[in-house]
Amino acid sequence: MTGDARLPARLEIAALIRLAQNGGGFAAVLKSGDDQAGTILLLLTENGGNLSVYERMPQLDGSRIWHCSMQQSIGSDHKITEYLERRGHQDEDLWIVELDIANGERLIGLPPFVG
Repeated sequence: MTGDARLPARLEIAALIRLAQNGGGFAAVLKSGDDQAGTILLLLTENGGNLSVYERMPQLDGSRIWHCSMQQSIGSDHKITEYLERRGHQDEDLWIVELDIANGERLIGLPPFVG
């Protein structure tokens, strides 16, 4: 989607949560943002491990694509927590949603991360 033709954030989040739950996963809203135009930050994890942080980044053509902003490495839990807190303070409209499901990237149209 480009320009103003984007889904309201609350609808997109509801769909992501339903997809995760229907796939046998768990989903939780950790921070609620603006219902209509809030930015969505996703924490994708599998059985509580392999945490990746995804958010959409604007492109020159006006589109927005999902981008992996951060990955958890052993002992870096505090870095992700600090990042989420900083992003939450920077953007009051930000949604933070956790999806705990195998290959969660597929729910946002990406291939599984291999790293």
